[in-house]
Amino acid sequence: MTPIITLTTDFGLKDYFVGTLKGTIYKELSDAKIVDISHDISPFNIQECAYVLENAYKHFPEGTIHIVGVDSEPTPENQHIAVLVNGHYFVSANNGVIGLITSEVKPEKVVELNIPNPSHGSFPVLDVFVQVACHIARGGTLEVVGKPFDGLKELREFAPSATDNGNKIIGSVIYIDNYGNVVTNIHRNYFEAYRKGRDFELNARTTKIKKIHNKYSDIINFDLERSQRKGAGDLLALFNSAGYVQLSIYKSDLNTVGGASTLLGLDYRDTVTISFV
Repeated sequence: MTPIITLTTDFGLKDYFVGTLKGTIYKELSDAKIVDISHDISPFNIQECAYVLENAYKHFPEGTIHIVGVDSEPTPENQHIAVLVNGHYFVSANNGVIGLITSEVKPEKVVELNIPNPSHGSFPVLDVFVQVACHIARGGTLEVVGKPFDGLKELREFAPSATDNGNKIIGSVIYIDNYGNVVTNIHRNYFEAYRKGRDFELNARTTKIKKIHNKYSDIINFDLERSQRKGAGDLLALFNSAGYVQLSIYKSDLNTVGGASTLLGLDYRDTVTISFV
């Protein structure tokens, strides 16, 4: 059975790039199974790409091959790599995306790609990554297409930090989704490790929140009359499905009432702090 090949890129859907990738894969593997994870990653946004990919790949069967088409032009500091981690193959540039994914899971194998007669054009995802992915899909090994590599780039700047003797966590916005929900880089495990049962205050610009919910509807007290309840348009913080602290507007719509990102004035890399008391 041919493995699944996924595509995660910042190409968008206006141009021919995504169709070209798929057409080339089908020419090589007529029975290929191709899944789009996303083609709407913000251009060259490594953190956003890593967040989307990290939380999507785990839901695919082991043996799946993930092509990462973000910031893929090769340079002496941005080598092309293939990585086997957690039973999954990733074909990417060494730009930090895979380093963020492997920050908590040790990769089983990492190689720097060294395929014969590579094309050095402006479309390396097509010229190199697709070729490597199809090789793996046919049952080929990483040793054939690359040499062992130990320089996997890690971007520690994207991790939250604890200050004031563990009394404060300083995090940042790493992703804004289709609903305008603001996702921070503060994971529940990190939060609980420093909270130790204490009360807290979350600060984002002028917004202060003292409770983090487990699901959106937790802000509604169904014992109250409808006119007295919180509901659509109200702000909340919650641990999202990936386990990260997220700021949301209940039943938000960016086209009408707006979302947390617009209503709170928050954007990528803005600071979010949690102080324990």
